[in-house]
Amino acid sequence: MPATRQHAEDLTIQEMARRSGFAESTLRYYEKIGLLGRVARDESSGHRRYGPAVAERVQALSCLRSAGMTVTGMRRYLELLALGDAAAAEQRDLFAAQAETLAADIEQLQLRLAYLRHKAELWDARVRGDAAAEQQAVEEVTRVIDRFTY
Repeated sequence: MPATRQHAEDLTIQEMARRSGFAESTLRYYEKIGLLGRVARDESSGHRRYGPAVAERVQALSCLRSAGMTVTGMRRYLELLALGDAAAAEQRDLFAAQAETLAADIEQLQLRLAYLRHKAELWDARVRGDAAAEQQAVEEVTRVIDRFTY
């Protein structure tokens, strides 16, 4: 494909990485596997230039990735997006399923947070020499561990 002229609003890979939170290697990988579509190149240097449409797509993928969506899920989202309103029900299902996955992840993170807090209480009780508080913390830690899923 021919190179394109750089426009003032085009972003370098470094700028796109900073804006999106993706590593430069991730941006190159997403381009390679077709998630970004065609990324323009500077005529003189051959360096990638992310125009507004590609930058918008990268931002959308960044949001999806930060919500835990897999590359397969992102690819499906883009396929459905290309179908427009005809795929609205499938888009709804895709996002609802990802929301459920994220909710389960959050629940597990909350359990791990409770575990850490109870362990801190246990060690604080030990520092203070408070055997009753230490025993209570041990019981809380045990209850939290019993709720972990692996």
